[in-house]
Amino acid sequence: MKKKYDIIIVGAGHAGCEAAYASSMLGSNVLLITSNMETIAKMSCNPAMGGVAKGQLIREIDAIGGMSGIITDSASIQFRMLNLSKGPAMWSPRSQCDRMKFSWNWRLALEKCTNLDFWQDNVIGFSIVDNSFYVKTTLGLSFEGKSLILTTGTFLNGIIHIGNVKIGGGRASESSSKGITECLSSFGFIYGRMKTGTPPRVDGRTINYSILEEQKGDDGYSGFSFWSKNKPLINKSSCFITYTNEDVHSIIESGFKESPLFNGSIRGIGPRYCPSIEDKVNRFADKNRHQIFIEPEGEDTIEVYINGFSSSLPENIQYKALKKIKGFENVKMFRPGYAIEYDYFDPTQLFASLETKLIPNLYFAGQINGTTGYEEAACQGLIAGINAHNKINNKNPLILSRQDAYIGVLIDDLVNKGTNEPYRMFTSRAEFRILLRQDNADQRLCKIGRDIGLLSQEKYEIYKNKLKRIEELIWFVNKEKPDLATLNDFLQKLNSNKLTEKTTIYRILSRPEVSFNSFINNFEGYKDYFKNFEKDEIEEAEIMIKYSKYIEKERELAEKIISLDYIPIKEGTDFSKINSLSSESREKLNKIKPATIGQASRISGVSPADVSVLLVHFGR
Repeated sequence: MKKKYDIIIVGAGHAGCEAAYASSMLGSNVLLITSNMETIAKMSCNPAMGGVAKGQLIREIDAIGGMSGIITDSASIQFRMLNLSKGPAMWSPRSQCDRMKFSWNWRLALEKCTNLDFWQDNVIGFSIVDNSFYVKTTLGLSFEGKSLILTTGTFLNGIIHIGNVKIGGGRASESSSKGITECLSSFGFIYGRMKTGTPPRVDGRTINYSILEEQKGDDGYSGFSFWSKNKPLINKSSCFITYTNEDVHSIIESGFKESPLFNGSIRGIGPRYCPSIEDKVNRFADKNRHQIFIEPEGEDTIEVYINGFSSSLPENIQYKALKKIKGFENVKMFRPGYAIEYDYFDPTQLFASLETKLIPNLYFAGQINGTTGYEEAACQGLIAGINAHNKINNKNPLILSRQDAYIGVLIDDLVNKGTNEPYRMFTSRAEFRILLRQDNADQRLCKIGRDIGLLSQEKYEIYKNKLKRIEELIWFVNKEKPDLATLNDFLQKLNSNKLTEKTTIYRILSRPEVSFNSFINNFEGYKDYFKNFEKDEIEEAEIMIKYSKYIEKERELAEKIISLDYIPIKEGTDFSKINSLSSESREKLNKIKPATIGQASRISGVSPADVSVLLVHFGR
């Protein structure tokens, strides 16, 4: 065993796996330390990847050269594109996964990284000597690294709550991590407590699916990864929908006095947008039902995940309440839901590279930064892995802006605004979501992935060929003019205004009521040409045509705003000496130490007037 590495990563969840893959593939010698080799990339909560805005994050990881999209597709049992009734900026891919295959396939992918070593052990702290990190474990070992990435998830001093029962742990049946919080605190880092939770799992054989609403997958999609073309995913399983009712709510209310959420046992703040069932019943007392999604845990297992029923109530209360849900009258429970409290560190203590401000070459990624969700963790791990490698090789960090990617929005929010509750990504957090669509993540980020060396040349050529084909398709429809009589017959069927003279297909497709597929299906003469293009190529061309004016307008606005990010703030500036700034602004600026005027403008408490003062102060 080696004892000296370029990069040491503590934790093998979604953040740790992306960090390990990225940094080792870029050429660093990496050690991944995990408390359990059997739970690498374990889906601790729901067996799904993606969703609103989260799907965009996975697409962006894939475009840069990460693995989450590829692994998701390899374990997918159902794929859906959410929000298709809304505009394309809101479309979000989501995949139901086989939990065990997902974890196993991630491990196999990591084992193929020749620069990556594994060690099963618990880390209890670290010391720094001559700019090197010495990571200490419970077995008494010490590993040396030039850089250290902490991706500890919910394990830092984790406590599991089930009713009045408290169990030390970072996940069910897995011990919590002791010592790291205390070590970081001794260096001056500020930390707090957060809470998350998970629902019970049940025996799918005991659910009466015949009386429930079935939710099937969408056909014709090739999945998350841009590199899985011509391989449409097969939807192997359905999800189902049911609802709680007043009887369920009454049973849940009877357990409030034993609920750690209400009796003061839990001090950590839980996720606002994914509350426990007891929290929903309490906060929304006027509602007589809440939606429940029944999700399979895998292709072959009978175990089922009850999405929407996260709970820390006593297990007997959980079970009684479940049996009152439609379709669950004879249900058997495999394991109860639980809440978990854990330590996190204020992310304003980080640079946008995810390197800590207090200690050079120390990086945080994932739930240690106050985020929630696999996707949010994975994208941070990717960025931390890339930047740890770049830093020790004297290369510039990869900093994605809010105009580049949802990843940029997430990290910018964290390091500038911080968070006092579990941070979840939404499309509404992005100012430029027409630019940051799930379909064009490759156009936004593939060149970046290739330039840093993570995206292979083979994949980059696939991207360039796709882009060339989309450009060819748009060129063709911009010059081709269909027969006027046939065109008017087609428009009449759609209740669309007729034309008096011939026009291009491009102009016709610009009409909101005209879709590319409806045009193709009604014009036999063009079918042979269009069948040479993939579904996603036609879809992306149509978006670019229909929304061209909106896209251009948003791009112009983004360029104006991003100009502030090119105006640097002198390192070591003491903002307390700039008297024209508000007192709140001086306090926030000294705490966060922004690198640019743009970054300063996004700090909560810094007003437009303060930004004007900064522009004058720095000579602009």
